[in-house]
Amino acid sequence: MADTIIELKGADLTLGNAAASVHVLKGIDLTVSAAESVGILGPSGSGKSTLLMVLAGLERLDSGEIVIKETPLHRMSEDQVAAFRGRNIGIVFQSFHLIANMTALENVAVPLELANISDPFEVARRELEAVGLGERLSHYPGQLSGGEQQRVAIARALAPSPALLIADEPTGNLDTDTGRQIADLLFAKQAERGMTLLLVTHDPSLAARCSRQIRVRSGRIESDSATPRRAEAAIA
Repeated sequence: MADTIIELKGADLTLGNAAASVHVLKGIDLTVSAAESVGILGPSGSGKSTLLMVLAGLERLDSGEIVIKETPLHRMSEDQVAAFRGRNIGIVFQSFHLIANMTALENVAVPLELANISDPFEVARRELEAVGLGERLSHYPGQLSGGEQQRVAIARALAPSPALLIADEPTGNLDTDTGRQIADLLFAKQAERGMTLLLVTHDPSLAARCSRQIRVRSGRIESDSATPRRAEAAIA
C-alpha cells in the first residue's frame, strides 16, 4: 500500500463573522496517498477551493486534524506552518501571483531564498529551463504571455522539490490550447518527480486526467472514486 501523505479528520471551518458567516467545510475526512493525482470538482461555493487552501496550510481549521507527511499542521503555529509549506508544498494559482517588478528568475529565486534553500538563483534557472523558459529569465511578468506567466508560477512551485503540488484552477485564465499545454506540463512534472498532485478544476476532462476524482458539494465530500479508465488499466 502506498504511503499516506495527507490525512484530514473531521475538518470543519466557518469563514466570516456573525450574520455574514458561512459554514464552508463540514467535518470532512480525507486520505491521500503519496504520488497520487486527485482532481477536486464541485459547483461554485461548494468549498473545494477552501479545502485546497486548508491542505496548503493557508487556512486554519476551526476543528479537526490535518496531517501532511506525518506532520500535524493543526498543532503548529502560523510561522511553523509557513516554514513547512515553503519546503514541502508547491502551489499554483489561477491568477499566477507573480511579482510585477521582479524578473522571471527573481520570482522563482526569492521564495527559495526566504526558505533558506542553497543556490536559489541556480535552482531557479534550472527550473525555468525545465518548463521551457530558459530564454525568458530576465523578462518581467508584463513581458510574458499568460501561458508563460503560468509556467513561471509552476517553476516557482516546483523549485523546492515539494512532495505535494497543489493547483487551484491552473488553466482558468488561459485559452484552450494554452490551458492544455499547462495541464500537460503539470501532469508530466508530477509523473517525473513522483509528487502528489491535488487539482481543483471546473473542467471534468481535466479532472479525468487524475487517478482519482473527488466531488465536493455544500462543504462535504459527495463522492470519491478512482477515475474509471485508470481503474480499468490497474485491473488489466
